[in-house]
Amino acid sequence: MTLDWVACALIMAAASLVLGLAGFGNALVAMAFLPYFMSPVTAIAVLTIYTVVFAIVILAPVRRHLVPSGVAYLLIGTVLGTPLGVWILVAVSASTLTRIIGGVLVAVVLLEWAGATPERLPGRRWGLGAGIASGLTGGAVGMPGPPVVVYSTTQGWSPRTIKANLQAFFFVNQVAILIGYWWVGILTGEVWRLTASFAVPAAAGTALGILLFNRVDHVRFRQIVFGILFASGILLLVRG
Repeated sequence: MTLDWVACALIMAAASLVLGLAGFGNALVAMAFLPYFMSPVTAIAVLTIYTVVFAIVILAPVRRHLVPSGVAYLLIGTVLGTPLGVWILVAVSASTLTRIIGGVLVAVVLLEWAGATPERLPGRRWGLGAGIASGLTGGAVGMPGPPVVVYSTTQGWSPRTIKANLQAFFFVNQVAILIGYWWVGILTGEVWRLTASFAVPAAAGTALGILLFNRVDHVRFRQIVFGILFASGILLLVRG
């Protein structure tokens, strides 16, 4: 066991805790730090595998709140957007990809702090557009969450419905992305080895997040997480 492994295990556990608690955000947290210890492509692939599994686990306790009609156009969109995202992942350099990740992090945080998300986005076209954007960002930088999360908050859904709908979406989204990664040869033996290596801390973080869902101050927690993400995004932009 090396210090690098311990650091990655802690990152995976923290990212998975955020996923279990909020239903999204694991990639935002993990990709802020994992590129310091492994290639961005490898980190994205490992996180995608985890998200496929954990989406089912997180959906189970809130499945009664799922609204299938609410995610239909999101799913159509993500299938359309994923191929381009996967192509971007394999076409750009690691340095460029790292800066893209940093830029996405900073942009998401600034939008959060500015309160720049709209209150209502009615109509199927917004769902389709959010799905395409999530497929693109998910395939390219492992971060499908921001577009679909913003869309979800404008639909008048309850917190439990948002969490349930997001898990159904993420499962399909991440399966589509994994198929793309397999097709272009990203799912290497190293990816599967690392996935197995960090499975226990990732699972523990997810379980703890699910348990804490009804017990923490979500507003304060969100503020802390986004503060960390902003600092990490700036570092990734500079580091490249």
